[in-house]
Amino acid sequence: MTTTSLTLGSTEPAYTGVEPTPEWFAEIKSLAKKRNATLLAHNYQLPAIQDVADHVGDSLALSRIAAEAETDEIIFCGVHFMAETAKILSPDKRVLIPDERAGCSLADSITADDLRAWKADHPDAVVVSYVNTTAEVKGLTDICCTSSNAVDVVNSIDPDKEVLFLPDQFLGAHVKRVTGRQNMQIWAGECHVHAGINGDELTAKSQSHPDAELYVHPECGCATSALYLAGEGFVPADKVKILSTGGMLDAARETGATQVLVATEVGMLHQLRKAAPDVDFQAVNDRASCPYMKMITPAALLRCLREGKDEVHVAPDVAARAKLSVQRMIEIGTPGTGE
Repeated sequence: MTTTSLTLGSTEPAYTGVEPTPEWFAEIKSLAKKRNATLLAHNYQLPAIQDVADHVGDSLALSRIAAEAETDEIIFCGVHFMAETAKILSPDKRVLIPDERAGCSLADSITADDLRAWKADHPDAVVVSYVNTTAEVKGLTDICCTSSNAVDVVNSIDPDKEVLFLPDQFLGAHVKRVTGRQNMQIWAGECHVHAGINGDELTAKSQSHPDAELYVHPECGCATSALYLAGEGFVPADKVKILSTGGMLDAARETGATQVLVATEVGMLHQLRKAAPDVDFQAVNDRASCPYMKMITPAALLRCLREGKDEVHVAPDVAARAKLSVQRMIEIGTPGTGE
């Protein structure tokens, strides 16, 4: 196993040199059993990491599985804010992430200090935070949301109350468009991978595949373009679906289409193809790969299980406040399948 120097801010995998062979798979399973650990993998992980995991899904669904797991440890193959959320919901379990440097450009687009200042400028507003945020930001939040229930969360708030929605500007624009809410301020954050899937690419791809359905994640920069294509009749409206990752899987299992164009991180294609093997799923942008997600390599997971690294900690007072914002979301209605 090769280890590179750990540089904060770097997205180069630190742990390499291990191939996901059947022997690797067997050792991962054996080590997890010895550690009494549950292996969780996000939909955007490398296919081998998804295949060896006990559960695959979006960050909130996995965190809820973590809370219900009867094992002593949770190994979260995802990015750091996801492992934090698992720790918030499972404070008595030991939560590990195979590479603690695996961050998130969206979660990093707003800090706790940023939010404090924003709240000071809007003292009477209700703060709605996407689950793709740090524990400290969740701790300053009134209600969390996911992409599948963000509209319901915002609609649950007194229409006379101002809303501060963060951090994703594209999800925020989608929610504002659907709810028609005017007293809603949106933070100008973005996931650099989703933002990079643009409208021109979507238009070109849909024109070259006129019979395909379109699955578009609301974090994408092309979500508005997808609705425009449907509104102008370039693509039949019933073929354009703005969906969370969990929603994409549900739609895939039920689709009658033979081809689907997918606008989200390319790791999602692995689960979609498993869910509906007879459908031809194609990425709108095949370069839409999150380097942070791909830091969780076979070597990183092996190191994690062999050495018990890297453990994720959340200060108890921060965790308590953050848990409240997640609980309020759940009380409003089902959070769906997360992102």
